[in-house]
Amino acid sequence: MVDQATYLGLSARRIAELVNTRELAAVDVVRAALARLAEVDGWLRAFRDHWPDQALAEAVAVDRAITAGRRLPLAGVPLGVKAWEWPDSPQIRRLRAAGCVPIGATSVPRGTDWQTWGHTDRGPTSNPWRPDLSPGGSSAGSAAAVAAGIVPLATGTDGAGSIRVPAAWCGVVGLKPTGRGRVPGPLARSAADAAAYLGRTLHATWPPVDQSGPPGCALPVAAAWSADLGLCEADARIVAVARSAADRLTAGAGIVWGDLDVRLRDPGAAWRALRDPAADHTEAKAVRARNDAVLSAVFDAVDLVVTPTTPRPPHGHDGPGEHLSVALTWAVNLSGHPAVSVPAGLSDGVPVGLQLIAAPGREDLLLAVAAAATGSGVIAG
Repeated sequence: MVDQATYLGLSARRIAELVNTRELAAVDVVRAALARLAEVDGWLRAFRDHWPDQALAEAVAVDRAITAGRRLPLAGVPLGVKAWEWPDSPQIRRLRAAGCVPIGATSVPRGTDWQTWGHTDRGPTSNPWRPDLSPGGSSAGSAAAVAAGIVPLATGTDGAGSIRVPAAWCGVVGLKPTGRGRVPGPLARSAADAAAYLGRTLHATWPPVDQSGPPGCALPVAAAWSADLGLCEADARIVAVARSAADRLTAGAGIVWGDLDVRLRDPGAAWRALRDPAADHTEAKAVRARNDAVLSAVFDAVDLVVTPTTPRPPHGHDGPGEHLSVALTWAVNLSGHPAVSVPAGLSDGVPVGLQLIAAPGREDLLLAVAAAATGSGVIAG
């Protein structure tokens, strides 16, 4: 058996290690995840649907495979699946083949517009840190489930910030891979777990996260800080927490700060036009071309751009009002740059996220810097 205290302290990679060596049984790990779900999901409402019978059957199959001599990179790791993703999608098939065990479908919005937050037929998804607040959206349930210790890994999608915003507000790691958000990404307890996930969903030879520094990039790493990307008025409390965490990256992850003023054009109209084939795309193309040129020049000069993940703290269950939670995230959905949100600390008792943005294809750099920072305690997590 796996008691709750033990389960809550296990990363996805540690679970896989213990199951592969038969020090733990996958079925016992999954039972612990289902027990945690039963304990907290009544008020958290992170899951729309639970799959206990299927999960236990798949865990038994994982244990049989290990007994037969197979080694599975994510053996016995309980997984939350974003409800908009079908259980037999290509990435879920890859994760299951690696040993992950899906335990249920996590909450998503109930047909709201692009200002989104999670909902179930039992009510809205709560932020694990403060139930009167939203966990963000649209990967609301996935972030809440990871933050509350139900699962160490969950799937998400990020069309404008739908992984990074809830990751920031729930205090977990959330990665949008290279592209416009159509490639699913992970919500995870750690950068190392996110790397393990990505290694199974993109390709089998994903570079490992090196705690000593970014693989393939000589230290120090050059970075540019921006509180607002020239796009919004960010809350001073959020900026202060994020900037403090960014400054601590200097020692923890070998960051050297470049003197660059990163200013983008508002991507809102271009983002919406991309989703409306009937729209006039003339202005949208101009905005995208200008922002792409700015980002190209920035990444010729530095390796990372660092910002707060969101300009404001979590909103209540009545929604964000006129404020754009995605103001600092959606520009890179248009440009295709990868970005990760990592925990930066707390403001008024709730998490603040720090966003790291890299050049296309440099997820290894993002995750290595994030791992170096969180592993050394530079960023609160």
